[in-house]
Formats: sequence, structure tokens, C-alpha cells
Amino acid sequence: MAMSLNRVQLIGNLTRDPDVKQIPSGQTVATFSVATNFSWNDSSGTRQNKTEFHNIVAWRKLAEICGQYLKKGAKVFVEGKLQTRDWQGEDGVKRYRTEIVADNMIMLGGKGDGGSAYGADREAAGISGGASSDFVESEPAGDFAPVSADEEVKIDDLPF
Repeated sequence: MAMSLNRVQLIGNLTRDPDVKQIPSGQTVATFSVATNFSWNDSSGTRQNKTEFHNIVAWRKLAEICGQYLKKGAKVFVEGKLQTRDWQGEDGVKRYRTEIVADNMIMLGGKGDGGSAYGADREAAGISGGASSDFVESEPAGDFAPVSADEEVKIDDLPF
């Protein structure tokens, strides 16, 4: 059987504060929307812009973190999978909703805007949970000499 891939990565801005709820099973869920935009030149050379709105769902600890740290207008990186749910509406009509189930989130922007990673990969990235000031400082791996910002790095000196 051929392999398939369901992976979404977005960078955009929150259109509203996350809505955080506890469902009857006790799990925490957060829902919010992220706007992305793109531009292109049409056939006459006029610049066109289009905004897309993406529904995001986060579960458990990631949902709690989203509710605590994300605010409307914040720039965020969201990674997850695309999922379409369907249900019968009260009017008997079948309804559909496509959303991104987030498993990783990174707050982007300045100090006041966050700038920290959360989700399944945060430990692998060497980042602890918490506010943006909680980055883990670690010593460089291997036998590399420290480089100052003023020092020129030569391509031949790189170990790879």
C-alpha cells in the first residue's frame, strides 16, 4: 500500500482568543482560528491579496497552554493534521467542519508576544514549558570553540 501524509504547518495570526473547555471525559480542549494571507499578481499585473481562516483544535496540556498564553492578534506557528468532522444538525442537515488538530505550537514575535514552543516536540527542541523566558540554556555539544558575534566564520572551518 502506498504511503500517505496528513501534515499541516501554518504561520499566521489568531483571529480571536482561544475558547478553552473541559469536555465530560475530563479532557481539556481549546479552539481558535488562525488567519493566513498570500498575495499574487493577476493577469493585468495588479497585486491581489487573499486571507484564509483556519480552525484549530488543541487537546490536553497543549489546550491549556494555548488558553493561557495565546491572545487575539498573536503570531503563531501551528503544526498538526487536517481532520474533517461530520454531524447531523438540529435541522436534519448533515454538517461538515474541517479543522487542524494541533500537536505542536510555537508562539512567534517579541517578548510580549510569546516566542516559545509547546507541543509534542518541545522537549526534543530543548525548550521547557512556560513563558518565553523559560528557554533552556545549554552548553554546545562537541569540541567547538565559542564564536563571538564580531568574528568571521569561514566555510572551511565548519565541521559539516
